[in-house]
Amino acid sequence: MTVDVIIPALNEEKALAAVLSALSHTAVRRVIVVDNGSTDNTAKVARLGGAKVVSEPRRGYGQAMSTGIESVRDDPPQVVAFLDGDGADDPSFLPALLEPVLRGEADLVLGSRMRGRREQGSMSPAQVVGNHVVPFLLRRLFGARCTDIGPMRVIRYDALRRLDLQDRGMGFTVEMQIRAALLGLRVMEVAVPYRRRIGRSKISGTVRGTVRATVGILAVITRHLWAHNRRL
Repeated sequence: MTVDVIIPALNEEKALAAVLSALSHTAVRRVIVVDNGSTDNTAKVARLGGAKVVSEPRRGYGQAMSTGIESVRDDPPQVVAFLDGDGADDPSFLPALLEPVLRGEADLVLGSRMRGRREQGSMSPAQVVGNHVVPFLLRRLFGARCTDIGPMRVIRYDALRRLDLQDRGMGFTVEMQIRAALLGLRVMEVAVPYRRRIGRSKISGTVRGTVRATVGILAVITRHLWAHNRRL
């Protein structure tokens, strides 16, 4: 199967080269780095690392992801993989996530940091709490099978298009998991390690970022719960 990797990136020049180097040892067709308005050399580092660079000046995690997905529409892969460009995700685990999809056993495979080994300091206390609470809500409210809402994941392209994801903020990953559960996609998890990111987090590194992410995620859950109950 053809596999494309989408990486949203905002000022990740220090980490991105190592991420792309690690991906070069995996069986991916191409890597798309979505430059989400960087003010450093992120785009230059991405090109030097062999990635296709797509510019998306409108800020937002989901906005960058959606632009990356749209960029492969004319020549779509069979599988799309997502991971962050800050060095926290380990690209060498990508084959482990791809395997259930390639075997035809899953449509969406999530990398679970909560089931894997986390480097000390890789997640803030607020992140750890949130990554217990949110998956609990997804399980109870939507029947989702998950222990994490982490960034590293792979999905069949045809399934991805069916999800029709709309969130343009930090609720993007949560919306993917909610929609996958509601549509009855085959979802699996694989334990993955998580490392301390290189540089300061734009989300967990600030109080404002943490609050905005929390509000965005809860808004996505509320919106989909309301719409789901209305259809019942």
